[in-house]
Order: sequence, then structure tokens, then C-alpha cells
Amino acid sequence: MPVMLETRALRSAYGRIEVLHGIDLVVREGETVALVGANGAGKTTLMRALAGVQPVCGGEAWFRGRALARVPAWRRVGLGLAHVPEGRQIFCDLTVEDNLRLGAWATDRTHVAEGLAEAYQMFPVLGEKRRLPAGGLSGGQQQMLALARALMARPVCLLLDEPSMGLAPALIDEIFDVIAGLARRGLTVVLVEQNAAVALSVADRAYVLENGVITLEGAASDLVKDDRVRAAYLGI
Repeated sequence: MPVMLETRALRSAYGRIEVLHGIDLVVREGETVALVGANGAGKTTLMRALAGVQPVCGGEAWFRGRALARVPAWRRVGLGLAHVPEGRQIFCDLTVEDNLRLGAWATDRTHVAEGLAEAYQMFPVLGEKRRLPAGGLSGGQQQMLALARALMARPVCLLLDEPSMGLAPALIDEIFDVIAGLARRGLTVVLVEQNAAVALSVADRAYVLENGVITLEGAASDLVKDDRVRAAYLGI
């Protein structure tokens, strides 16, 4: 499969504190790739760097063969790289539908009506509450909105950061059923998920990050059997 997203020796810092220490990552078209690691390992920083909202201080990144160094975040969305951030970051004072419309802001807006219809079909509760302020949604509904908003940009690659955070088990299952369905349709997914068992169950391949460094990588089915991963992240 062709390479969709790639980094080499990627570094990122907050002020003088370097968080990513040379990340080499490859994501191929149609893959679901999980990033597994403890809190503070650098997973979210890597996702933000790929999305263009976190400065990079070294190394390189490419999306579909195009260097990303000088590409701002909004233009990356237009190229087909969408980010569902940790904590959802919806616009609470805007309606559900206005949040969704903003997801298509940097792309071809001729597909907005079609995108809204698809969002409401995927998550019927959003259609029921489309005229209400997004801040009134439950946590699970806000996660649905954040995911649907990213899909409004019609991405070819989705950066999905901690989709299960704060959700009840039934809602986690629903969200991951949707993610698995998107993957079956050919969408490339990069997934950060604290629940390593869930992440590895839907991923094709995975990387383990520890203190800003990749320490393991391979097929998700192999990492599930790795004693180090089982002890550190699966509680086995």
C-alpha cells in the first residue's frame, strides 16, 4: 500500500522542554495505526504536530508525499488530513449544526448538505439536536459531534485522539463501531487511545511511545501478545 503519512526524526518541544525525541512513523493508505503509551508519553503532542497545531523543532513530516513543514493547520485539512483533538474542543455556544458546518470550512463546501445528511445518519441524536447549543450535549454526544465535524472535511486520513475519554462502556463500543466502519470504507486512521486493548483490537499496526521515543512497533496482533505490552498496558 502507498504511504499516506510519514515522519522522520520528528521532534517537538514546549519551550525548552523537548517532548518528542526523533519520531519515525509510517502510515499506509487504508491502515488503522494505533499509538499506545502512558500519559505523558508524547502521543497527543505527536498528533498535534501532525495536524499543524504544535510547532516542530526538528525532523520532517510528509502527507501523501508533500512536505508539511510550511503547511498551516487549516490547509492540511484541505489536503485531507483531519484531526479530532483530545477533549473534543467543540464550540459550545454554537449549535450542533453550526459546529458541523465549520468542519467543512477549509474544504469544498459544495458537499456540506451531503455531509450533514451523512452525519445525521451516522449519529441520529445529532440530527435530533441540530438546532441546540452544542454545550448542552452529553459527553458521548460531544464526542460524536467532534468526530462528525472532522468527517465534514471529507478527509482521507483521520487523526483521532482519545475518543473514549470519559465515556461509558456502551458509548465507547458505539464510537469504536463507527471507527471500525470508517476503516472498512478505506479511511486511513491514526488512533491515540488510553485503552490499549480497544486500540489494538481495531488497529492493523501499532507504535508504543515511551517518554517521547518509539520503543516498539509492529502488527497490532503481535503487540497484543508481547509480554512488555501486556504487562505495561493491558494489565495482563
